[in-house]
Amino acid sequence: MSQTDYIRRTGEIEHYFDRTALDAWKKLTGDQPVGGIRATVRKGRDAMRRTLVDWLPQDLTGWRILDAGCGSGVLSLDLMERGADVLGIDLSAQMVAFARQRAFERHPPGSPRLGSVRFESGDMLDPRHGRFDAIVAMDVLIHYKAADATRVIEQMAGRTARRLVFTLAPGSRLLRTMLAAGRAFPRGNRSPAIYPVDAQALVANLVAKPDMASWSLGRTQRIAVGFYTSQAMEVTRS
Repeated sequence: MSQTDYIRRTGEIEHYFDRTALDAWKKLTGDQPVGGIRATVRKGRDAMRRTLVDWLPQDLTGWRILDAGCGSGVLSLDLMERGADVLGIDLSAQMVAFARQRAFERHPPGSPRLGSVRFESGDMLDPRHGRFDAIVAMDVLIHYKAADATRVIEQMAGRTARRLVFTLAPGSRLLRTMLAAGRAFPRGNRSPAIYPVDAQALVANLVAKPDMASWSLGRTQRIAVGFYTSQAMEVTRS
């Protein structure tokens, strides 16, 4: 994946989440009632978020974690409440503002907290963010083709000391059918493309690379709830 291709792709994603479907995603990731397709997407995303968080230790005191593509910030707050120092990064400045609002409502100034959280708008691969103990990327890599997602994970691994947990879009017939119908996500007809992959093979090939010699494939779990389907993957550094 060239830098030009990466910039183009991130621009498409930013445009969708920052302008085209901001209100829909705020509602989906908030507490407002939703119905039909969006209810299943919300339920699936909630289950996936709990899965990724529970793959990390209960006590994250001393861990620095990047929540790549943090969206509304709920996952970041879950990690902070386990003691982690979390940096939530999202391309969408509007979603970052929403995440800050949710953080203020959930933990107003002066309320007890174990860790810390900071939300910023920007590129999840920017080296200026520094190094992390873990990186979490929920439903972010689904917007990249297999080869590009592999390169993104490799770059993340180069800045991570302990663990990567992320999701990929599994190459199931059901998901392909839903994507063809444009119904997998809110306002799907205008959303950035989702690329189903063979998640197990992608990660197995990734950790087999010489520069990933210290990494190994960990847990995997598919979450499928109605119109939400995503594959959780874990790689750990020995």
